[in-house]
Amino acid sequence: MRLLYSLALLALSISQSHAAQIALIIDDIGYRHTDQAVLALPSTVTLSVLPHTPLGEELANAGHKKGHEIMLHLPMQALNGKALGLGGLTNTMTEAQIRASVVDAINSVPFAKGANNHMGSLLTQLDDPMLWIMETLKQKHLYFIDSMTTRFTKAGETADQLGVPLLKRQLFLDNDTSAKALERQFNLMISQAHTQGNLVAIAHPYPETMRFLKANLQRLKTEGIDLVPASSLLPIGIAHKNGTNPAVTLR
Repeated sequence: MRLLYSLALLALSISQSHAAQIALIIDDIGYRHTDQAVLALPSTVTLSVLPHTPLGEELANAGHKKGHEIMLHLPMQALNGKALGLGGLTNTMTEAQIRASVVDAINSVPFAKGANNHMGSLLTQLDDPMLWIMETLKQKHLYFIDSMTTRFTKAGETADQLGVPLLKRQLFLDNDTSAKALERQFNLMISQAHTQGNLVAIAHPYPETMRFLKANLQRLKTEGIDLVPASSLLPIGIAHKNGTNPAVTLR
């Protein structure tokens, strides 16, 4: 009887140690007062803050105090020509300008442990800018998450070659913020996490998304999925997976 009990405990321990994991990153934080809603999410949600924004420093400090992992959401030039805001990196900038801009961006977001690209469907395709950016992140000991805004991105490849700790976004949760679409993507996120073992998902501080997450994130525990900070997945070999939901939006 004691042997059976011990085996049961061992099986439970093994099952728990192999629980599926999701790193959920909330992007685009810093411009709107409504972005403060991210602070009501579980502390295991990762917050990616835009540089040089009116509320960025305040929300990074507040998020860190509540236990959130903080990232830098680094603006990069998109194919659609959308304005980048302060700290944006473009293909007309020199090496010195890009390196200095990345350092300034890092300094503007307290407690940043990693970075991911904001938009970037143009710049992430270019070898030299990606080299300069990744070398700077490596010097500052930041990991990188490729937001995968284009299938032709070279950001992750360059980070990997330089030894910058790397992950790749596998799912966008809220390209469509309708209730039906959020539920569909949330279910897909759960399914992929179970299939792959772990998953990097990105969402945004839209009011609709915040309401949905507050009402539904507890479902992950019921599904046997751990919600973890992004850096918790770094030692796990998902960095080289492109994911099964690449949904590119050319940001």
